[in-house]
Amino acid sequence: MRSPDLPPFCRVVASVRTEPGSDVGVEIWLPAAGWQGVFHGNGNGGFGGVLAGGYGPMTAGLRRGYATAVTDTGTAPATPLDGDALIGQPVKWRDWGRRSTHAMTVTGKAVAQAFYGAPARRAYYTGCSTGGQEGLIEALYYPEDYDGILVGAPVINRTWGHAAVLWNDLAANLKPGHRLSDAKLRLLSDTAVQRCGAAGSGLAGDPFIGDPKACRFDPAVLACRDGDRADCLTAAEVRTARAFYSGPTDGRGRPLFYGWLPGSEATGFFDWKFLQSRPNGQPPFVSLFKWVFGPNWDWSRFRVERDMARVDRALGPIVNDATRGSLRDFRARGGKLIIYHGWADSLVPPDQSVAFYDRAAREAGGQDRAQEFARLFMAPGFSHCAGGPGPDVFNSATGAAIPPPSLTPQHDLFAALTEWVEGGEAPRQVIATRYVGGSPARGVAMQRPLCAYPAKAWKRGAGDPNKAANFVCSVSRPPQ
Repeated sequence: MRSPDLPPFCRVVASVRTEPGSDVGVEIWLPAAGWQGVFHGNGNGGFGGVLAGGYGPMTAGLRRGYATAVTDTGTAPATPLDGDALIGQPVKWRDWGRRSTHAMTVTGKAVAQAFYGAPARRAYYTGCSTGGQEGLIEALYYPEDYDGILVGAPVINRTWGHAAVLWNDLAANLKPGHRLSDAKLRLLSDTAVQRCGAAGSGLAGDPFIGDPKACRFDPAVLACRDGDRADCLTAAEVRTARAFYSGPTDGRGRPLFYGWLPGSEATGFFDWKFLQSRPNGQPPFVSLFKWVFGPNWDWSRFRVERDMARVDRALGPIVNDATRGSLRDFRARGGKLIIYHGWADSLVPPDQSVAFYDRAAREAGGQDRAQEFARLFMAPGFSHCAGGPGPDVFNSATGAAIPPPSLTPQHDLFAALTEWVEGGEAPRQVIATRYVGGSPARGVAMQRPLCAYPAKAWKRGAGDPNKAANFVCSVSRPPQ
């Protein structure tokens, strides 16, 4: 197959059955020349259902000389944002929840071996969001599949992640006057950044919050005192904002899951505006609940304390495998795992990734032992898998156009992963870049280090805050 922007390659499309009734779509691209002996698996997004969701990362893999593959997660004819077609399809739920990526990997490796006459010498996986969940499932349950796994914003607790999104929708839309307009979202975001920018390791003057976990922000500081105006929030709008920040709570206001952090309000496509929207005429990702309650379920009557026990009984054992399992075997065979997550993500709570890594560290015997095989990088001002007001270019595996300087382990998480697997050098930090107007041709606007958790980037000295060299990675504030 030829494409004007790609080297010649062979394209293979396959259907794989994990059990009767299963139909996992797989697509594999094989370089016609210059194969590097590497198999590269890619994740999908949302409810999957289409193969094209992985074409960008597959393009990046093909240009490296990798045999590269993607799966539709076995959920066609669903689409990433609409899973209604999966009502009454438990076989497809199981493929989506756990099995499809392993099926893609086994199939892709076999096709590559048949095509080239030799097995792959290395295997890497990359994915974000649902694709991030797929990567964790690979590490937890199929540790022989990959030598290195890079995942972003992984959906770890699938059922409660969807509950949090529905909670947001109902807070904004169930009653008139609660929805936050675009202008009010911008007001809320700007105020949060102004009040929290200098918290913890953050810097005042940044257009994002560098350390949102050190921030205590109550949207009531914007409460209107004499009627609704453009520069304040009504009492109903304050309640909506508080619901978004808190995430699902019980009747006494006690947290049941995670909420969104200050600085995530207006960051890009998957920000609070999306969470208040209704794609396909229904709340985002509400299809998962219809699998349990039926196609005519009235989502406006959702009550988290009443309904989530039933949802977890029905779907938890099928789609929440990333909340369980062990990395012990992946670690034992020498596998390396890198997780990244934006602090400004408002679709998958970033606290989930921190909790997952802390659990892995406890199992491994502490943070030092965990860092022998797994690293977590939290990205300030980074939204869901891409974009946001902070430095947002640090992962060439997405298929985005990144200039050659960013293809080094110092500037790129995927390059850092391959260096770790093949050279033994674990990444302590990578440099994230923000380009002027989002265009590399216009030059660098800002660079900041992303530090291996639990370290953070702290400013040192009086140097330019837009230069990464003026920051140091440390767990606590270093001496100036």
